Amino acid sequence: MKRADVAELAGSCGLGAWTAFGVLTMVVVGRDGIPLFADADLLSWSVGHRPDVAVAFARGLTATGTGVVPFALAALAGIIAGRTLRRRALAAALCLACLGAGQALRYAVMTLVARPRPPLSDWATHASGSAFPSGHTTTAALTAGLLIIAVHIRGSRGRTVLALVIGGWGALVGLTRVYLGVHWFTDVVGGWLFALGWLGVCLCAAAWWLPERLTLGMTDTDTARGTTEPMGAAGGRTGPAREQTDVAREQTEDHAPDDPGRRGRSRPA
Repeated sequence: MKRADVAELAGSCGLGAWTAFGVLTMVVVGRDGIPLFADADLLSWSVGHRPDVAVAFARGLTATGTGVVPFALAALAGIIAGRTLRRRALAAALCLACLGAGQALRYAVMTLVARPRPPLSDWATHASGSAFPSGHTTTAALTAGLLIIAVHIRGSRGRTVLALVIGGWGALVGLTRVYLGVHWFTDVVGGWLFALGWLGVCLCAAAWWLPERLTLGMTDTDTARGTTEPMGAAGGRTGPAREQTDVAREQTEDHAPDDPGRRGRSRPA
């Protein structure tokens, strides 16, 4: 896919998500943090439907949305996306930077909005800080988005199923925050919108500013990599052929041999 197309798509998605997030944030601030829409009803339903097994499962799942797990998965996303050691290291660093910067920005917004959490009597797990946007939700959604992008770049078989599983995990982590009573549902919606907006910004920036040889699965033109590679049924390169070509190009860039003709010309006649 061309870099300009990637940048345009990511930028459009990011702008739309940021716009929706901004509107929701203004509504939350304008209502002084009181419950919105279906917030109170969903919390009441959650409090009334908490069998021990479900609570234990929700606590275990919500724990994957914070701490070392998201950062390990973000690094894994970079490893999946890259096809050579150098590209994997770069992609992992970029994924970790995206996740860390997103968490820091989310924390700044949370501090400024300072929305109160639901009543402490409704909590079924520990929580700290203000409510909006949900930190676990944002972190899990960012991590899931990075993994989905990596799977798409890799072009592996079954990527649709993998993307659905990963996306389901990211969504469920957010929903557990409501079920456990530590967030309003609009806090979770705010986390999803924030994560989508930040992913759009990061992907757009990578497509525009990274050198072409360091971008993954993106070219400046459709024919930038030649026409001698095996073609798939849809006219694109097959997955193994594309991977072998990328590895060969990377190795050529890192270990370019000397020009034999130049060596020959350097010898005395």
